[in-house]
Amino acid sequence: MRGFRFRRLELGLLVASGVVTCGGFAYLSYVENHRVLQHDMIYPGLFVLSTLVLSLWMGRFASGADQVVLPLAALVSGTGILVITRLDGALGHKQLVWTLLGEGGVAVLMVVPRHVSSFRLYKYTWASIGLFLILATIFAGTDINGSGYRRWIGAGGVYFQPVELLKILMAVFFAAYLEEKHELLSTARLKIGPVYLPPVQYLAPLVAMWGLSLVLLVKQNDLGSALLFLGIFLAMIYVGTARPVYPVTGVMMYAVGVYAAFHLFSHVRDRTEVWLDPWAHAAGSGYQLVQGLIALGVGGVGGQGLGQGMPYKVPVVTTDFILAAIGEELGMAGVVGLLALLLYLVFRGLSIAIRTPDGFQKLLATGLMSMLAIQTIVIVGGTTRLMPLTGVPLPFLSYGGSAALANWVMIGFLLKISSETMRARA
Repeated sequence: MRGFRFRRLELGLLVASGVVTCGGFAYLSYVENHRVLQHDMIYPGLFVLSTLVLSLWMGRFASGADQVVLPLAALVSGTGILVITRLDGALGHKQLVWTLLGEGGVAVLMVVPRHVSSFRLYKYTWASIGLFLILATIFAGTDINGSGYRRWIGAGGVYFQPVELLKILMAVFFAAYLEEKHELLSTARLKIGPVYLPPVQYLAPLVAMWGLSLVLLVKQNDLGSALLFLGIFLAMIYVGTARPVYPVTGVMMYAVGVYAAFHLFSHVRDRTEVWLDPWAHAAGSGYQLVQGLIALGVGGVGGQGLGQGMPYKVPVVTTDFILAAIGEELGMAGVVGLLALLLYLVFRGLSIAIRTPDGFQKLLATGLMSMLAIQTIVIVGGTTRLMPLTGVPLPFLSYGGSAALANWVMIGFLLKISSETMRARA
């Protein structure tokens, strides 16, 4: 095959990752059935095979891409599917399907478009599509979990949460706009008190898109995603302009927003009270957090063993509190190990951002990794009571088809950027 190259390091790491994933499923099958059932190994085998096929595909179309990113994502994602399957077999199978679709998205990104920078040409289109989808959920969305808010679009049992797509589309918009206007945004000409700001006509479109997305998310009561958007926005505008005034101002705006949300939204007050003293609300609104903390405590360092704990006592354990399930059965060692893998994935992504000479690609990779890091910090902080729980999924580990698809698309962007960087240096 012309242009094909075996990515030996990647294939070796994927095989090792596959052994861990299949070994986990085999152990779970043995614990539940006192023997390893053949049909229990079909799904993990399919997942491992898909990652190997994806590596071969990349050997043809993106042979210069980073060879560690895909195995890292595969190992964490495989562990997520394993834990979700242990909690609910049907959800585990659905998560696998969405993961395979996400890997398909990675394969497509390796071919189309030819250059990642092509996305910058349609920055307003991407932002408009994302905002339109969020707006559509307000008027034509579906409430599939009885929360009272219509955050999903779909029918016939297949639903998609547009906010996951909006995260990526807005990261693309921010990267394209900042790359185009970074010199103007770095120039301070307008003084407001002690703060120097760039010309309003250049800052306004950026703030308007960000502000509109926040308004729509607050309307949907999705404050966790609103916090995530603020973090991504501040990280990218700081990297794009190298001016600390932006994150400092953003943190001040966030503090004002938190104060306003506390007084405007009853559920924000409830979550704050639960966060401050969950045991006083253990029989009511604090039940979930208390059970999650108990699960982490029971797990100790080594855990109860896969399939041998009782994580199902934690409400919504497959999504908001997946970390509690991992902590109970795999222990603090398992939690720290998985978080270390996610941290290393962020490190590899930022390394890709540093190496690329293209400004748009640098900002996009930074934005995507900021998204991954902030999501992880927020959900870990919420589960361990370091901060109020905000309800965002733990990347690659929590159940959520839309999130799984979006996470793999992020991986696709990183691989594409690293491949183009190597091609440019060749």
